[in-house]
Amino acid sequence: MQLFHTEGCHLCEQAEGLLQSIQVAYEATEICAQPEWVERYGIRIPVIRRPDGQELGWPFDLSQLKAFLEEAV
Repeated sequence: MQLFHTEGCHLCEQAEGLLQSIQVAYEATEICAQPEWVERYGIRIPVIRRPDGQELGWPFDLSQLKAFLEEAV
């Protein structure tokens, strides 16, 4: 699982908290590390990407996150 985020983003912190609350392993990916990520995710973050490439963009709540993760199973 990948969390596209940027430092200082309060929405990204909320998304990270949701992932942590359900104990999902994830890699936090700083969008500022790549210009193409800034272009793609700059106004959409936070974004969760499953290993199958499907993405869930903000806004989402805990039930939506769980449903998104269960779709991959």
